[in-house]
Parts: sequence; structure tokens; C-alpha cells
Amino acid sequence: MTTLRVIVDDVLTDVPDGISRYSLELTRQLIATAPRGCVVEGIVAARGETDRRLLQQLLPGLVGVHALPVGSRELALAWQMGVKLPLGGGLIHAPSLLAPLFKHDATESLDQTTVTVHDVSAWTSPESVGVVEAAWQKAMVKRARKFADAVVVPTHAVAEQLNDVAKLGDRIRVIGGAPSETLRVPSDADARAEALRLPESYIATVSSLDPRKGLRPLISAMAHPSVAGLPLVVVGPEEFHGERVSTVAMEAGLPEGRVRALGTLGDPDLAVVLSRAAVFVYPNLSSGFGLPVIEAMRFGTPVVHSDDPAVSEVVFGAGVTVPKDDAAGYPARLAEAIDSVLADDTLRERLHFAGTDRAAAFSWRASAEQVWRLHAEL
Repeated sequence: MTTLRVIVDDVLTDVPDGISRYSLELTRQLIATAPRGCVVEGIVAARGETDRRLLQQLLPGLVGVHALPVGSRELALAWQMGVKLPLGGGLIHAPSLLAPLFKHDATESLDQTTVTVHDVSAWTSPESVGVVEAAWQKAMVKRARKFADAVVVPTHAVAEQLNDVAKLGDRIRVIGGAPSETLRVPSDADARAEALRLPESYIATVSSLDPRKGLRPLISAMAHPSVAGLPLVVVGPEEFHGERVSTVAMEAGLPEGRVRALGTLGDPDLAVVLSRAAVFVYPNLSSGFGLPVIEAMRFGTPVVHSDDPAVSEVVFGAGVTVPKDDAAGYPARLAEAIDSVLADDTLRERLHFAGTDRAAAFSWRASAEQVWRLHAEL
């Protein structure tokens, strides 16, 4: 029996984010697609019985959960400093940079370790990531360069960027993500739309005031007459480093209520928001994958997006691309692109079908099968 041991501590994070969702969805499908004679075990930091039960509920089919003797913060620091903990060897897959990266000889044993790098923000936007987090990511990538058997990235754009800073060569493998299977329009969609107070027609985005997300220029774009006064619905946190979305909207000269931050939503509510939007806008200045774009296209919602390399790679021509260079002119270009979609029935129809076709190319099952093939090749 071959056991693939997956680092699933991110699944239990106090504040869910893209990495926690990635870890959850990928591990679920690793369990579902395990080849004959293979099983999946979870590895976590020291956790209480409640967390262990929750993990088994979230990831049914795990053959066991191996808890390490230190907490999550201590674990991240220990692995950064090269401190070995009682873990054992075997096939280890890390859906993030949280990984036991130590010297081993994969050619003479079944020991192998693969790690995942979602973006290179630690190099390109350390002020957004945070000094401590950026330093940790850089240190872990340095250890991956020394000890990882393979490094998974979500797009070829990130592969190129990572190789520029880490020189990992042919150890980099591109395996993307996908929308969750639970992201579907619920039967009570009308009631949910009413509870969310969704306008009859609106522009939607999944974003935050993190400078990498490009929400500020999108809010500025809403002040342009060409967007016809439609409200902007923002899925994501209202606040970033003490600054609030409502304050930025007010500073842009927008009336109260023109921009509404709904906070982080569960999949049923998110599906309602995305499926009913007139246009979905993804203005990111820097991205590793751009999952919200695929999520919106799954519902046939027309997409306007920046020309960030990773996002453009994922969209692959199924949306309207807006150049993000020349920051001063970016809001006006976003407004023009949004207006071009709103004003053209033929363009909206084309984007609807192109988007649904493109979204169908992504699935967590396919991603998990690629991970299994990667470990088999190693």
C-alpha cells in the first residue's frame, strides 16, 4: 500500500483564504482519485480533538491524521529553520510552501517531497504580503530549491516568474486549480439575493484593498459616466490594513451605496452574486491564477480583466482584456471596457459562451490526477 501524505494544516486556518480553499479542494480529489493500492493521509500541526474531527468531516476518506508536536506558527518557523520533527518519510505533498524540506535521496528510497508556490508576491509585492510573511516565503523557496523533488505552480506565468528568482529548472510543474463543485446556484437563489440586497443590475468583483487586487482603480472607474451609474458589488473583506472600501468609494466621489462590500461569502451566496452580475471585473495588478475569473465564467457571466500574465493565461481570450500599465489611465480603460460589454448584446453573448467553454476546461479532479501522475513520475 502506497500512502501519499498531504500537509493539510492550511485547511484548518482561522481565516479562510485561497490557499486554504486550494488545500481543501485538492486533497478531497486526491482522496477520490487515489489509484488502486494508494491512500491519502493528512499531516497537521498540533490540534485538539475538535479540529481533528472537523478535518475528518471536511476530508472524508483520509486514512489517518498525523499530528505534529508543535502548533501551526511553531511548525512554520521550525521548517523554515530546518528543524526536523517526528514525521517519517514517504511521499509528501504540500499544497503550499508549508513543507518539510530536508535532504533526502529519492533515487534510493520512496521518499519524495513536492511543494506548491502560488505566486511570487514575496518578491514583487512584499509590502502587501507583509515583511515577516515575505521573508518566510523567500526562505521556504530557498529550501525548496535545495530539497524539493518538484515544485507545483498554478500557471506558466508563475513558473516563469519563479524560475527568474529561484532557478528551479525542470522541477517546476504547472497544475492549476478550479472552481469548487459546491459553487452552484442554490434552489433558494431568489431568497438569498433578497437577503444580500442585490440590485437588479450590478457589476461584481471578488477583491480587497490589497494593492495587488486593483480594487482602488476599479472603484475610481465607477465614477466614469460610461458605466451608467451601475452599483459595484464587492465580495471580499471590507477592510485592509485599517482602510475601508466605503471610505475609498467616498474619496472617489461616489454616492453612499454605489459600492457595496458584502464580505467573504459561502459558495451558495457567491454563486448567486456571480450568476446575476451584468459584468464581472477582475482588475488584479498581480495574480498567481485568478480563480474568481473561472468561477464567474462558469455561470456565463461576461468578464473584464487586467492583462496580468497569469490571469490572461487562465482566461485565454474568453474575456475583455484591459492593459494595467499606465496606472493613471487604468480606471478610464476599465470603465471603457465595462461599457463596451454593457452596450453590446452580441459581445455579451459571445463572452457568455466563450466563458462557459473555458471554465469547463478546469476541474479539481483533473488537477488531482496530475498530482498523482507527478508523484508516479518522481
